[in-house]
Amino acid sequence: MTGSAALFQGQTPLAVRMRPTSLDEVAGQSHLLRRGSPLVTLADPDATRTATSVILWGPPGTGKTTLAQAIARSSGRRFVELSAVTAGVKDVREVMQEALTQRDLYGQSTILFLDEIHRFTKAQQDALLPGVENGWVVLIAATTENPSFSVISPLLSRSLLLTLRPLTDDDLGVLIDRAIHDARGLAGSVSLDTDAREAIIRLASGDARRALTTLEAAASLAAETPDDASTPAIGADQVAQAVDRALLRYDRQGDEHYDVISAFIKSIRGSDVDAAMHYLARMIEAGEDPRFIARRLIISAAEDIGLADPHALPLAVAAADAVQFIGMPEGRIPLAEATAYLATTAKSNAAYLAIDRAIADVREGGFGRVPNHLRDAHYPGAKRLGHGKGYVYPHDSDIGIVAQQYLPDELRSKQYYEPKGLGTERDLQARLEKIRRLLNGG
Repeated sequence: MTGSAALFQGQTPLAVRMRPTSLDEVAGQSHLLRRGSPLVTLADPDATRTATSVILWGPPGTGKTTLAQAIARSSGRRFVELSAVTAGVKDVREVMQEALTQRDLYGQSTILFLDEIHRFTKAQQDALLPGVENGWVVLIAATTENPSFSVISPLLSRSLLLTLRPLTDDDLGVLIDRAIHDARGLAGSVSLDTDAREAIIRLASGDARRALTTLEAAASLAAETPDDASTPAIGADQVAQAVDRALLRYDRQGDEHYDVISAFIKSIRGSDVDAAMHYLARMIEAGEDPRFIARRLIISAAEDIGLADPHALPLAVAAADAVQFIGMPEGRIPLAEATAYLATTAKSNAAYLAIDRAIADVREGGFGRVPNHLRDAHYPGAKRLGHGKGYVYPHDSDIGIVAQQYLPDELRSKQYYEPKGLGTERDLQARLEKIRRLLNGG
């Protein structure tokens, strides 16, 4: 097969043509495809175990539809596909009635693949229950939203919830290479250079459909570009044109990865919100894992801001949770919100320095014995050893603080935490001075 014939087979999109025909061809999701797993059992036509309905939850392009169709082909079961975007209760009931007929008359079981089940109302989901509960159909439902919030409890309890993961770079590489050479795909009608391959993988961000769609568009551009070579070559330029964006030099395992995240954190630490936004944008556009960015924001909130603004850490954690919950591209918004807040708020690394000072002392042997009055006095024989004797309960004091030794004798005069008088730590500094005087009997 040559040139345009390979590129435009019946005008069917490359991502559709390259869908696996069996579970053996599926790239990624190995945690769901181990021997004896529910999906593998469901795909086995000779399996004696009763098939269980499943709900596949994961980001777009991770293989939900692919898995459903591969299972249907392998199992020999009748396959019916509905989309929650267009189907209604009437469509569901018709499928259930036909499935019941097929089972009773011909002994054939039906797989119902329902895409985007989170778009179904409660009443529409209720219509699925009789067929699922009585075994008229084996339901494979797909959703990009958390089923705990979008799927009714009776349906959840009758199904297995399986979570799909974004494809790794290696998984995407396998799919791209297969699409280049396979007769169902481009059948060797184009070649793909290393830079272009890496760019497609990076831009796909774990989404197989996006990777194959980008490859197909780049292949079309390469075929239209005059070249002396007998086989058109896809280069980084064609990939950039296909996605209509500049290709950033960015290697998620190399220097650019470390340099950009370093500049990002240092810009936040230096309170330059504009620079921080620039580096955040570079990472997002380059396909950096948003969870990695979120983790770095959490570290920055604790290390560089600390108690100068105690709201920073929970806000960074909330941003990380939001990214995990909603995914990309919307996840860029909470990431930007957290970045702006962290860059513009008061900064202090006092807590970070305090724990490092304390750890340094412990590593050098400066730990000593826990004072007797602080030791656990609840187990038999503890009081005979003097444990807890002389301990004063702070809540018995009107001010909640009593003069009492807490550090071991060897470290009694140590002061690890030294607030810097910035932001909220300004108030903590004054309070801490009073606390330390009271603890020392002053």
